[in-house]
Amino acid sequence: MATSKAQTQTPDLGITDTDLKSVNQALATVLSDTFTLFVKTQGYHWNVVGPHFRSLHLMLEEQYIELHDAADLLAERMRALGATAPGSFAEFTELATVKDHQPTDNADTMVKNLVKDNETVIKIIRPLVDVAEDAKDTATADLLNARLAAHEKAAWMLRSMLA
Repeated sequence: MATSKAQTQTPDLGITDTDLKSVNQALATVLSDTFTLFVKTQGYHWNVVGPHFRSLHLMLEEQYIELHDAADLLAERMRALGATAPGSFAEFTELATVKDHQPTDNADTMVKNLVKDNETVIKIIRPLVDVAEDAKDTATADLLNARLAAHEKAAWMLRSMLA
């Protein structure tokens, strides 16, 4: 797993080795879901068609840029905690809950898929905040709470396109 180097590079941060392992596993999962959702959102951005093309195209661009930046923050947090971040498609696929891009030419299907994916990530992140808080790792808890808010906003924006 991507966090295997955490045992040999454990920094002295006031977090137990067991808690560091749990926090880094949580971060690896969120990073993998974030990256997978980034690729999927960008693919939909490229291929969306229909009467709401412009608004969807622009919204999806905003979302995939935000996801890209978030993946970098998550990976850097793992590195700060002494772990190696997943960095290959194989690792992301193994760890991610979000499923890879499913080609479709229907904009409503794209939006529904992304709503579902964002809601899936929300449900993954919410209990992981407790993992970080239980480890007394407030920096990771803050990062995960920010991700939670970002996915809640993205899901809301996407749902609004379906009304």
